[in-house]
Amino acid sequence: MATTAATTPATTGVPAVRRSTGHLLLAGALAGPVFFTSATIQMLTREGFDITRHPISQLSTGGLGWIQIATFVLAGLGGLALAGGVRRTVTEGIGRRALPILVGIFGAGMIAAGMFIMDPENGFPAGTPDGPVAQMSWQSITHSAAAAVSFTALAIAAIVLVVRYARRRAVPAAIGNGAAALVLLLPMSPDHMSVQIAVNGLVAFTWTTVLALSLRRSA
Repeated sequence: MATTAATTPATTGVPAVRRSTGHLLLAGALAGPVFFTSATIQMLTREGFDITRHPISQLSTGGLGWIQIATFVLAGLGGLALAGGVRRTVTEGIGRRALPILVGIFGAGMIAAGMFIMDPENGFPAGTPDGPVAQMSWQSITHSAAAAVSFTALAIAAIVLVVRYARRRAVPAAIGNGAAALVLLLPMSPDHMSVQIAVNGLVAFTWTTVLALSLRRSA
């Protein structure tokens, strides 16, 4: 009887831990779809928005900017949840310590990008003078820095997974992570910056969704 009493809490606790880990990974998997569903609807409905001229982040400006601000924050919380799920599931091998930290930086960067908004410019939101701002505000600079740090952290995480999968001879997974890292680390083109930022976001959130789902299957 004493043995049963001692082991029962640990035994019954395992399913609860697995469920909570699954919930964290599910939240991480949903971050990308939530972000791009919200952003796409706004791009199609916000007057004057043009993805060839305006980065997605500019949706945070104007009277309806709170929608994109909330989208950034929710996506960032999903990134932090994914970091927690990674910490619980990647417990050995290369990247077991670095991966959750890097993914956590990504999530925190998305939250910061939501809290600090870009300046209105290039005719958006409607009524804004055409052309770039003469001098960026500190909030806009902070936003850009947070986004840059966020994407860079995720690129490094992808490189860590390249090494991890290569050592396991999982060639397709290594190639996929390498391609994601390459896209995220490409220098920004001044002529196509807003489109490139959108592509980077799509690659980043596809990466987080794929990682979360693959870890959830094995959890």
